[in-house]
Formats: sequence, C-alpha cells, structure tokens
Amino acid sequence: MPRPQYPSHSFRKRQCAFCRRKVDLIDFRDVNILMKYLTPWGKMKAGRDTGTCSKHQRMLSLAIKRARFMALMPYVRK
Repeated sequence: MPRPQYPSHSFRKRQCAFCRRKVDLIDFRDVNILMKYLTPWGKMKAGRDTGTCSKHQRMLSLAIKRARFMALMPYVRK
C-alpha cells in the first residue's frame, strides 16, 4: 500500500496587512495603496490572493469603487 504524500513545506496563512497596521478605515483617496489590490487589467484581486480579511476586503472594495467613481482610478487598463 503506497504511503500518502505530504507537502515538503508547510503553508502559513497570510495575515491581513490592514489588521497588522491596525487600520480602521481605508481611504479612497490613497490611490497608491488601492492600486496594489488591482490586477493589470483593472479587476479587484480576491481576498484569498492578497491575504486580506473579509472585513477589510469589504472596506477595500468600497474604497476602490469610490475612487473609480471620483475618477482617481481607472475602471479598466489598456
């Protein structure tokens, strides 16, 4: 009977960058931070890809949508 294969290294769950810095509110005017959470095509990255917790992911998506509406960020990139 073959032995089960285990990964050679263990995975550690990424901690939310906003929780680490104790951020209470994500500002839509801080475009440099918001651009890190977009793909090259302008889509929002998922929380599982960025390590953002669900609370801050909701705040982040709202801030990105507001920044797009205020024309601080593009809806799509070319």
